[in-house]
Amino acid sequence: VQLVESGGDLVRPGRSLRLSCAASGFTFSGYAMSWHRQAPGKERELVAGISIDGGSTNFAEAVKGRFTISRDNAKNMVYLQMNSLKPEDTAVYYCRAVRVSGLGRYEYWGQGTQVTVSS
Repeated sequence: VQLVESGGDLVRPGRSLRLSCAASGFTFSGYAMSWHRQAPGKERELVAGISIDGGSTNFAEAVKGRFTISRDNAKNMVYLQMNSLKPEDTAVYYCRAVRVSGLGRYEYWGQGTQVTVSS
């Protein structure tokens, strides 16, 4: 099982970034996906989530209206489009896959990609 994030970078405030997460080794279309972030000295927090079919999404209050999440089940990819970036968006961003069934809970995490927003 692998989740590999990419797209992190150093950008100026107000700019945009698109993060990607490539999944392999499991049935991607059967898992809800989400992006989380962890800033230095802070706990990891949920940024955005998307349902199995992409029909439902949710966002942290801090990013509503600026970030969007999407997935491509044919390509086993999930994306996080981040617009109007702020310094407080600086963090390591992680991709997560989760599935809950009668057989149990299955959860996978990527290694993270660094996003730094600074002038």
